[in-house]
Amino acid sequence: MTKKEKQIELKDKIVKGLEKVYEKLFLFKKEKNSELVIMKGDKIVKIKP
Repeated sequence: MTKKEKQIELKDKIVKGLEKVYEKLFLFKKEKNSELVIMKGDKIVKIKP
């Protein structure tokens, strides 16, 4: 396996991990009925999940 292939594999694992964390965060916010704070462009926006 080349260095480039290892980097691509590591990047894929990191992206999958971040997707799982985002899903868990969304479910936690929904369960606790609290707002989710995100950035849209230059503005900070609070949304209900």
